Amino acid sequence: MNIEIRDHFIEQWKKYFNNADLPITFYYTDSPADTEIVPSSGKWNCIICQLQKVRSGESLAFSAESVKCGGAKRYLGFADSIRPNFEYFLSCGIENKMEGERYIRTPQLVLDLMKKQKKLNIPGKYIVFKRWDKLNGIDNPEVTIFFATADILSGLFTLANFDQSEPDSTITPFAAGCGSLVYFPYTEKDNQRPRAVIGMFDVSARPCVQEGVLSFSVPMVKFMKMISYMDESFLITDSWKKVQKRIR
Repeated sequence: MNIEIRDHFIEQWKKYFNNADLPITFYYTDSPADTEIVPSSGKWNCIICQLQKVRSGESLAFSAESVKCGGAKRYLGFADSIRPNFEYFLSCGIENKMEGERYIRTPQLVLDLMKKQKKLNIPGKYIVFKRWDKLNGIDNPEVTIFFATADILSGLFTLANFDQSEPDSTITPFAAGCGSLVYFPYTEKDNQRPRAVIGMFDVSARPCVQEGVLSFSVPMVKFMKMISYMDESFLITDSWKKVQKRIR
């Protein structure tokens, strides 16, 4: 990571978004270096809940063994499938055997959905999560993730569309929380026109974030451009200043 860019964004963020939380980032590697590796032992835990530590400044590296959730294993690129009978778990369940989450109407619709999602081709054994200010010169973040309230989200969303005429600079795909934070923005990074992803609509993962908070995940290649546009964008206008006053 270019340290000058890191520090420049921190200054810009405070300038336009006051004391709002800095984003976190992730990348894949075989050598987590100065990052704590989450142990493979332990109870099941939603990775979104674990990312609260990263948002607080602790850097974490996860391997396939340390990710306990089958959905997270797949959305983070560590597995081809999720779990047996997942199509029933996500939909109507199996009478007297499994309670369904009822997020999708039928098991067949779940299977159709999963066919459209290819396995991530990840370039390392570990996925490393770091808060923006904890990045150093050897880190190579691929995606930046904000946990944002509506006013902050409006600023990020508008900035993401600043350099294009197309109205879909940002997408909101149906996914688990980790899918919207990792899977979809990571697949966007190699597109000719990479898009940001709004997420954290996953009802099961919502208890892991504050009320009123959603996620805004953007491939680094796009985020670098967003940083460069800040001082010429709407962020310098009186319209934004009215919104900025409400950001704490």
